[in-house]
Amino acid sequence: MLSGLIGKKLGMTQVADAQGRVRAVTVVQIGPCTVTQLKTEPTDGYDAVQVTWGKRKLTRVTSPQRGHFKKANVAAGVKTVEFRRRGEGELTLGQAVAVTDVFKAGEQVDVQGVSKGRGFSGVIRRHHFSGFPGSHGTHEYFRHGGSIGNRSYPGRVRKGLRMAGQLGNETATVLNLEIVEVLAEDNAITIAGALPGPDGAIVIIKHAARPRRKAGAVAVNG
Repeated sequence: MLSGLIGKKLGMTQVADAQGRVRAVTVVQIGPCTVTQLKTEPTDGYDAVQVTWGKRKLTRVTSPQRGHFKKANVAAGVKTVEFRRRGEGELTLGQAVAVTDVFKAGEQVDVQGVSKGRGFSGVIRRHHFSGFPGSHGTHEYFRHGGSIGNRSYPGRVRKGLRMAGQLGNETATVLNLEIVEVLAEDNAITIAGALPGPDGAIVIIKHAARPRRKAGAVAVNG
């Protein structure tokens, strides 16, 4: 159907698997997402499906966006993303895509979101520097970053040097997370582990681009 969907992070909880192990999972409400555009090779140069999630007031939508959603005969969405086609299945404008159409329990997914903003942070918190010794003459220099360059050569601070600055509030992707359970009635899934962003944040969930081989799996050469 599609390579992924849009969802909202609801929060974390614990579940017990078939072996009785307690696992930390994140609950994500998936859609339902609505198809707003079907892109094809002859018209757009590539094949893709554009879907939107949520509803927005028309006063918060620009005039071109209103026309775009009106053409698909769908309500204005909060987040609109393109996904590749995956597998079989016909799609039409305005069609609602349910979570069970795309994901199954046990599959691995890549989750993209915007991480929590931590403000201006020092090098120990931002880059995990170890800091300076707490004794042996260290004075008022415990959490500093150390030397940042040489005045002889290159005579400047090199680009990309790890220093204090803005931490978080940037796009982050967590790879190869396992879908523990698909809650069809609630249009939600539970994903093992933590996801970027606070509760209520919008996340993009895609099938894993490079899924991790599970323990005990046997490779088949064909």
